[in-house]
Parts: sequence; C-alpha cells; structure tokens
Amino acid sequence: MKTNLKKIGLLICSMLLVTLAWAKTPKYHYVSIKTDNGDCLLRLYNETPKHRDNFVKLVKEGYYEGLMFHRVIHNFMVQGGDPNSRYAAQKQPLGEGGPDYKIPAEIQEGLIHKKGTIGAARDDNPAKQSSASQFYLVQGRIFTSAALDSLEQFRLKGKKLTAQQREVYQTIGGAPHLDGNYTVFGELLNGVETIDKIAVVETDERDRPLEDIRMSMKLLTRREALNLEREMEGLPPKTGFLTKVLDIFYSRYY
Repeated sequence: MKTNLKKIGLLICSMLLVTLAWAKTPKYHYVSIKTDNGDCLLRLYNETPKHRDNFVKLVKEGYYEGLMFHRVIHNFMVQGGDPNSRYAAQKQPLGEGGPDYKIPAEIQEGLIHKKGTIGAARDDNPAKQSSASQFYLVQGRIFTSAALDSLEQFRLKGKKLTAQQREVYQTIGGAPHLDGNYTVFGELLNGVETIDKIAVVETDERDRPLEDIRMSMKLLTRREALNLEREMEGLPPKTGFLTKVLDIFYSRYY
C-alpha cells in the first residue's frame, strides 16, 4: 500500500514538473493606466527591452501612483512621469524630475509615433538617451499627402518618409516629426479616446493643465496577461479550479 502511494506521489510530482516546464508565458507585458479622464491598456514592445523592463520595474514599484500629466499639447501629446508632480503646488514648474539614470536609445525604424503609442521623453543629449521615468502618449493628428510632402521638405530637411509612415499618418494619425529622435516602446490596445480627453483640457503658459490630471498604473499579472491574449485570439479565459491550483506554482509576474 505504501509503495503504491509513493508511486502515485511521484507521478503527481512528475506531472507538476512537466506542467511547470511547459508553462506558457505571455507574449507581451501589459499595463493598465487609470486617469482622471478615463482608462486605457498599454502593451509594451519586446523590440525595446531596456525601456520595457525599466517601465515594468517602475510600475511594479508603484512609481507612477498619483503622478500628474504635467505637459499637455492638443494635437501632439500628453506627458507625465515626473515624480516632482506628486505633491506639486499650483503653478509649480514641472518636467525636470526622475531617477538619476537614463535608458539607452532603442530607436527603430518600424516603431513610429502613430496615435496611441508611448514614447520616452528625453533632454537634448546627443546619444538620444531616454528619461528613466518620463513618457508621453501620442495624440498627433491625421496628415494629408501634401502635408507630409511639406513636412519632408521643411521639417525633415529632405528626408523621405517610408510607405508605412505615410499610410499610418494619413489614416491613424500621429506625430511623424518625432520619428528617429525618440524611442517608441509600446502602444495602447484600448482607451485611445482617453488621450483625446486629456489633450483638450485648459492649460497654462507651460502647457500644464489648470486642473491636475493624475494617473495610476498596474502591471497585469501572468494570468491576467494570458487571459487577455486568449480573448484577443477569440478564446475564453482560463479561470477554472485546476488553472488556479497550477498558478500557485508560478510567479505572479513573469
């Protein structure tokens, strides 16, 4: 009897080890962003791992809790992530705060500033290194073909946009003049209208909203991310008893 129980125990352990070895990991990291003007869901790009991992770290630490969107420009972008904004007084200049390190640039031709993307703010350093915490969500605008021609000639000094850029900026819209100068490291899966709501608020001479707009962020857990990806594939989420039991053996995040 004891031998049989031992065999059963070993079999169960073996099955758990196999299950753990073949555990599925989400394809992407996702961040839920809540604001005073609406909510949105962000997917971080794997093509920019340094920015992705840094952003994930800060979100998990609660770094962005209660910070403001301190710079808002209609038809351009909404910017936040300055820790000095958490307890900032009215009229206080913002935009200089953040961790004491920078993120190496991960600028890639295919990752462009279409509407709904997230980019890393930076100063004028020649290596185009990014601020470790400040970011912007692109609103931009839709361009005509003639407007893009003019942009190439005057603002881009003759540099030609790719076919992908021209198609995106004539349909979805965005901020093409930022391409090649700032790292784009993710995009919104939903809640793009939240950017539109924030972008039209009244601002002061420094582009700071007259009424504070605060944010809160949450990193989706491994299970939440897996179920989100299942839903995007048209599959039902896994929420059964066995799934919950097996999840005990996995890290909450990934």
